[in-house]
Amino acid sequence: MEPPLKIDVVSDIVCPWCFIGKRKLDVALADLGKSEPALGVEVRWHPFQLNPDLPAEGMSRASYVEQKFGGAARAAQVYARVTSAGEAAGISFRFDRIERQPNTLDGHRLIAWAQRQRDATPLVERLFNAFFVEGRRMDDRDELARVAAESGWPEQEALAMLESQAMHDEVQSESREALDVGIQGVPFFIFNGRIALSGAQDPATLLEAIAAARRDG
Repeated sequence: MEPPLKIDVVSDIVCPWCFIGKRKLDVALADLGKSEPALGVEVRWHPFQLNPDLPAEGMSRASYVEQKFGGAARAAQVYARVTSAGEAAGISFRFDRIERQPNTLDGHRLIAWAQRQRDATPLVERLFNAFFVEGRRMDDRDELARVAAESGWPEQEALAMLESQAMHDEVQSESREALDVGIQGVPFFIFNGRIALSGAQDPATLLEAIAAARRDG
């Protein structure tokens, strides 16, 4: 029996292109599942902090947009492109609902904690949706725990973990490692530890990379 396909995804939960890339990966894996239903797939999520220097409580989205894009007008231009790409991927981005730009350390800790138990992909999807569609606070531990519960993890266990220092060092170490190996942008995909792709690539491109990784293995 062929070993499972292993996919490592480096991403940040406040990266819209990571959300789009995740949806495109979903399509690629669905297509692969139709042609090879017996093939096992293991997806592992790895942290990358786009804004690691943000305070733990985050900052106002308006201030963040001013600093990053130079104002709302330039941000609107960027968001228009992202929104169009999101619609093609089945995502209805609502940037107008986002009031706070969070530090994502706790979100990554939550994913790492969940992943120790089982596939964290449903939680990752829910975190993306909670932030980009629903405009929920990703710098609020109670809110993160509620999102975990919506994804099938015990809310009180998630909150207890977030209130502790669990997974803190692991996430920080992995984030630094991503930078050390040269990852400068996300999403970043690694297939079977052999083939890497950067960016929200189309399903066909992802499938080509998967085929190459399996062939080379």
